[in-house]
Amino acid sequence: MKIKTIAIGTLLLIGANGHAQQLTLKADNIDQIVKELTLEEKARLLVGRENSKSMTGVPGAAGTTQGVERLGIPSIVLTDGPAGVRISPTRKGDPQTYYATGFPVGTALACTWNPELVENVGKAIGEETLEYGCDILLAPGMNIHRTPLCGRNFEYFSEDPIISGIITAAYVNGVQSNGVGTSIKHYAVNSQETNRIEVNEVVSQRALREVYLKGFEIAVHKSNPWTVMSSYNRLNGIWTQSSPELLITILRNEWGYDGLVMTDWTNERRTSFDRVAAGNELLTPGHDWQEADIIENVKKGKLSMDIVDTRVKKLLETVIKTPRFKGYKFSNKPDLEAHAALTRQAATEGMVLLENKDNTLPLKGVKTVALFGKTSYDFIAGGTGSGNVNKPYVVDLMTGLTNAGLTIDENLKQLYGSHKDFNNKANKVSGTRRELTELKVSRNSVERLATANDLAIFTIGRQAGEGRDRNIDNDFNLTIDEREMLEDICNAFHALGKKVVVIMNMGNVMETASWKGMPDALLMAWQPGQEGGNSVADVLLGKQTPSGKLTMTFPIMASDIPAVNNFPTGTGFKYGDNKRNVDYTLHEEGIYVGYRYFTTFGKKVSYPFGYGLSYTTFAYSKPVVKVTSDGFTASIIVKNTGDVEGKEIVQLYITAPDGELDKPVKELKGFAKTSMLKPGESENLHFRVSTYDLASFNEMQSEWQTATGKYEIQFGSSVEDIHATATFNNKKAFFKKANNVLKPNRELKEIKP
Repeated sequence: MKIKTIAIGTLLLIGANGHAQQLTLKADNIDQIVKELTLEEKARLLVGRENSKSMTGVPGAAGTTQGVERLGIPSIVLTDGPAGVRISPTRKGDPQTYYATGFPVGTALACTWNPELVENVGKAIGEETLEYGCDILLAPGMNIHRTPLCGRNFEYFSEDPIISGIITAAYVNGVQSNGVGTSIKHYAVNSQETNRIEVNEVVSQRALREVYLKGFEIAVHKSNPWTVMSSYNRLNGIWTQSSPELLITILRNEWGYDGLVMTDWTNERRTSFDRVAAGNELLTPGHDWQEADIIENVKKGKLSMDIVDTRVKKLLETVIKTPRFKGYKFSNKPDLEAHAALTRQAATEGMVLLENKDNTLPLKGVKTVALFGKTSYDFIAGGTGSGNVNKPYVVDLMTGLTNAGLTIDENLKQLYGSHKDFNNKANKVSGTRRELTELKVSRNSVERLATANDLAIFTIGRQAGEGRDRNIDNDFNLTIDEREMLEDICNAFHALGKKVVVIMNMGNVMETASWKGMPDALLMAWQPGQEGGNSVADVLLGKQTPSGKLTMTFPIMASDIPAVNNFPTGTGFKYGDNKRNVDYTLHEEGIYVGYRYFTTFGKKVSYPFGYGLSYTTFAYSKPVVKVTSDGFTASIIVKNTGDVEGKEIVQLYITAPDGELDKPVKELKGFAKTSMLKPGESENLHFRVSTYDLASFNEMQSEWQTATGKYEIQFGSSVEDIHATATFNNKKAFFKKANNVLKPNRELKEIKP
């Protein structure tokens, strides 16, 4: 007997019992599903949807994919979240609140130099992603700190690709341990916010490979993120979203990446089929016209159906991994209390003690504090834009110090409180939000406060975010009012033999050289998340010994950074005029970014890369380097020689022998952080470096090369503070061919030592 099965709008299969079964997406039938999909359905799958236009979305999330119900393909939810899950805290008709934990920003996490801690932060963020019903976290951001003027540096980790890659991998592994995905971004060279959708970043092949892509390569190999996000900008004349050389040749063919590629949130009308052809599996946030563009160009033969099928298959391979596909019943109740404790710990470990004259910190015998600075009372937990988090609260510094048992001067509390209330009322009347301006306290008032209090604390705050770069004046540099206030405070308190502490509450670098000698102690607190005030108090009072170190250089002046000459500074830019630094940006510094420049060219800095003080001291001994089949291993013993417990970060730098290519004087090749060492306690730290890790990129031959010869291995507490050295004699040259792609489309005159 023949059984005739008719499929109407779907494919029916015959089961073992002879009954028709509907075809639905499973892990083992993706190829079959792709064959069943119509062209229109395939186009729909490749184009996302803004959250407001989706039936699946979580309120406040960034967006969703589109599903195909007849084949059991669900929509999945994408949410922002470099410093925590970004969703709406309230929902219409729902009494419950949906706050997410505000974790320290990227710079603070990186300055811990502690991948294990960052992985734990990732696990917590991943849990909130999962329990709030989201599938993929659009984080972390990992672009290089080319200059301190990029408004989005707070999201990113370092000027160094090794740190960026390792910290990213830790974050990703933590998040994805919950069965949700991440999207590392922005791939690649998203070095400025000014005109970021159109600007052409002109970079040499060598600088691309060694600086701007290396971190992504490390992250891909060490964590296998579910997705990679292609950036807005053009790279050597081609939009990264439309660059098969970047998305296929390097990412997939050279690095072996097997996950999904999605675009950044591009709302500009450009063709879509070319981005699909170039290697993107998901266009976000997604528009009807993008679907139509894909369909039209398939029919015209400009976009191959084979390519469409390949992209759809990759998307479905991602969908089947998601909690939503697996039917996970999310609770909307992550462990926010435990996560608050973790963010408090992570923030303290990322803070960097920059100055500490005469052991001013930790504080001893201090009872009353004159607390100056607007952000002492309105603490900045994180940056703006997609890096913002709807937090349940922010512990300001006033509250943190009070919680620690200190008394804050009541007159200042009232003065700053009235200033804050006035600003809030003005914002309410105008219907716009403006930042709280700094309050200028008169010199006479400061002198009275010096008499009445044991200590002065002055907080200097800076806010930045998506879509806006920083200015040098009144941002990177102190404002006139801030400088006068600092001088008045220091003069008044020092005249009475009392100390002054400055707290830097920001996500980025600022000028310090001209004023760092005024206060007795200087603590870079970053933007430390919702427990920020408590975290700062923990460090100030010695509950936590500072162990953070800088993952970027503090220059003496902004103009000391060669890249600043090729960066948009000021206002009033016009786009579309072929204007340097706006329509195109020349990376004439080449590989000499950050400490690579300052050490090679002998330029003095305010604080070097890797710098950070502690409340204790450490000694290094017994450096050992052993040759392996593909490089070397190294070890060093670190001993706590001080009076309090603490952690030390050992940085492994190499100086390469002279060869065909110019090279930085020093390059970071590894790092390790001790456990908490008690006074007198030691720990042996270990490192492994391969010959590929030592390689430089030869543009003329499109090849990674590691020269033979003697390499100096340096164990340091910063790039300038080397405590022990050893040598490694590389007897066998290393070569690895690469594709000759991503050539600059403009003349580029790179600096040379």
